Amino acid sequence: MKPRDERALAGVRVLVGRAKHQAGALSELLRQRGADVLEIPFIEIRKPRSFKALDEALLNLANYDWLILTSVNGVEALAERAKKLRLTKRNFRHLKTAAIGPATKKTMLNQGMLVSVMPVEYVAESVVKALRRAVKGKRVLLVRAKVARDVIPNELRKAGAYVDVVEAYETVVPAASKKKLRAALKSERKRPEVVTFTSSSTVKNFVALLGLRRGKKGKRPAMLEGVMLASIGPVTSATLREVGLAADVDANPYTIPGLVEAIEQGLLAERL
Repeated sequence: MKPRDERALAGVRVLVGRAKHQAGALSELLRQRGADVLEIPFIEIRKPRSFKALDEALLNLANYDWLILTSVNGVEALAERAKKLRLTKRNFRHLKTAAIGPATKKTMLNQGMLVSVMPVEYVAESVVKALRRAVKGKRVLLVRAKVARDVIPNELRKAGAYVDVVEAYETVVPAASKKKLRAALKSERKRPEVVTFTSSSTVKNFVALLGLRRGKKGKRPAMLEGVMLASIGPVTSATLREVGLAADVDANPYTIPGLVEAIEQGLLAERL
């Protein structure tokens, strides 16, 4: 077996568009592999206008059977509000919990929360598949972003669950990134060879920041010619297709390490 090249991305400039406070994990792994990392956030995480709905749900946790968390941001927001409301582990003890993926699960465990279910594939559809037979007649609390896909609540309601969806945070386009992103793509020195997308929101915001319009027959805009677009999973890839920017590489598994591996393999294939 051929030994792995630990510097497979040496000299490759990779643009990381995760929220500023979350870019570290991806950036660090890319740097370990030799990449030249450029961080320009395509997304900014903000508190919701009101925590009323979340607080009310947390104060009535005894009424729920299941708690579903679909992101690290959701876990952190929930933990912060629980602390403010002086809730303890005891308040969560009766709940069965579901985490959409390993990063969410790790954050839940770090907050002292148990995780009952984590699906094999880290997307909403897989969460539904894992829970469909377990939630009939049960009360489910789904904590998520203000704007998100409705796959989980819609499908679990069809399965007989009573689902309450509460907003824990919202994602917005960081205005300060507009000038930086356009300048980077025009610069010979800073132009990235790879752009990473870790959620549908990063795709939509990237398009908004650049003011892109869908090209004819899916033709890629000139400013992105020669740039590899790397997606963390099928939902993000579907969003890229929707805006006329098909992913060049797709992570599998749908994780940060899987994304880095997909970039390495994609670049290797280009060089052969």
